[in-house]
Amino acid sequence: MSDHVLVINAGSSSLKYSLVDADDGDAVGSGLVERIGEQVGRLVHRNGDATTDEEREVRSHDDALRIPLDAFCRHGPSLDDVQLGAIGHRVVHGGDRFSEPTLVDDELVRAVEELVPLAPLHNPANLEGIEVARHLFPDVAHVAVFDTAFHHTLPAHAYTYAVPRYLAEDHHVRRYGFHGTSVAFVSRAAADLLGKPPEESRLIVLHLGNGASATAVDGGRSVETSMGLTPLEGLVMGTRSGDVDPALPAYLHRQLGWSADHVDRMLNRESGLKGLVGFNDFRELVRLRAEGDDCAELAFQVYCHRLRKYVGAYYAVLGEVDAVVFTGGIGEHSPDVREGALSGLGRLGIAVDPGMNQADETGPRRVSAAGAETAVLVVPTNEEWEIARQCLALVRPTSDK
Repeated sequence: MSDHVLVINAGSSSLKYSLVDADDGDAVGSGLVERIGEQVGRLVHRNGDATTDEEREVRSHDDALRIPLDAFCRHGPSLDDVQLGAIGHRVVHGGDRFSEPTLVDDELVRAVEELVPLAPLHNPANLEGIEVARHLFPDVAHVAVFDTAFHHTLPAHAYTYAVPRYLAEDHHVRRYGFHGTSVAFVSRAAADLLGKPPEESRLIVLHLGNGASATAVDGGRSVETSMGLTPLEGLVMGTRSGDVDPALPAYLHRQLGWSADHVDRMLNRESGLKGLVGFNDFRELVRLRAEGDDCAELAFQVYCHRLRKYVGAYYAVLGEVDAVVFTGGIGEHSPDVREGALSGLGRLGIAVDPGMNQADETGPRRVSAAGAETAVLVVPTNEEWEIARQCLALVRPTSDK
């Protein structure tokens, strides 16, 4: 059986894809289709060092998946030559039903449809990608890999909200957590960097991108995480507020007459860094902060303060910590965030080495000060490789593994 997996991440207005060699993680071809539903869309396709960037009409998710297939034919690598072992679909919300990668069939599709109220912005688009891909590749195994699955190991006291029991029992109100595919990959890679088995490692993983989350990982298992029923809870993010007083929606309704939908849209799409400084591009925040902009400085401090609170809280949850691990676009590329988030934590054995932290390096690495009891690591995530590995582990016969 082929070790290549086509990984599909279908969003409402874009579709990311990657042809991954599950053995070594090499993305032999990848790309992005943007502006689904518009007459003028965009395809960016990569084959090795060659990049194709062109405008295409993308009327539907059907177009959005056919366009990459055409790009593979015209620009390579050929899907016929690699013989797909599986197609992996990222699905954001698996609720309390899915704790493992699962073969796609009609029953799974119906189950994910029933979970749409928990992820109305994500699951419908994920489902469209699944349906189109099943039609285009009827003879290839399709596997759903859920962002929430890694967090199914949360203990009841961590996932239970202090609300009436019937809300949990009848309406599935609880903490689920997200970014699980990334955290699974990063926590295993971090343990390897420490020279410890994953089952003997205690980590705080900070996935920092436009979406951001913190996870306490004990022995390879998620025991606490910052995102909750939805991806809104927790850290400050690009456009999401993270933690706010739960009474805020009622207050805004009384004071401004805002509907629940209005408040939900504000907290998810108009808050976070965008709400504080007017945009969600962290690189622009860094530029303005360097120029002395007061709003950018405050936004940076709010961002780091929230991170520091979660690091301290998760240290308490774990009891002892082998490493604080930064990943995601901001976590991997912003030394100022790493330093700001961990400043003042020397009593916990956490300290950053300024030179190592500022060094222009890539790849997994330590940036902690010499002699620090708790390591500080930077570990690039690779969700596509993790999805590919999980897919083949499910579909490949034991004798082929």
